[in-house]
Amino acid sequence: MSIGENGFHVELRQTERGWRVEIIDPSGAVAGERACRDASEARAYASTVRQHIYWLSAEKFREYYRI
Repeated sequence: MSIGENGFHVELRQTERGWRVEIIDPSGAVAGERACRDASEARAYASTVRQHIYWLSAEKFREYYRI
């Protein structure tokens, strides 16, 4: 896990119902999540979120992901 400058990070989880990507806020709470059909989709989405974590300020990141 790598926490971006804006304090957010992303985690992938495999559950009984499939894959899920969680956006974790600076306090450690799940701020957003997305269900994915498989591991490949989860990794691709998580990669995009990670790029946004590093590119965007916390304010812009929250606005973009509506969290």
